[in-house]
Amino acid sequence: MHDLSTEVPASESVAEPEAGPRRSEQVVSTHVLVPEAQVGKLRLLSRKTRIAQSEYLREAVDDLLDKYGYRPSEETP
Repeated sequence: MHDLSTEVPASESVAEPEAGPRRSEQVVSTHVLVPEAQVGKLRLLSRKTRIAQSEYLREAVDDLLDKYGYRPSEETP
């Protein structure tokens, strides 16, 4: 198992393909404040798995919406 507690410098970025949302979905940019420790771990995870940070964040939002019953149906535009 990988140790994700190591901080990654903020200047370090990873270029990788994003699966992203479906083409039919509109995407908006949002700004959130996240503790540095979480950002460092997310960057490290993204680097190790070659999965974009934004993909992990979208997955987390989907999980949260599912948890509280707010995820829109697949048919909803």
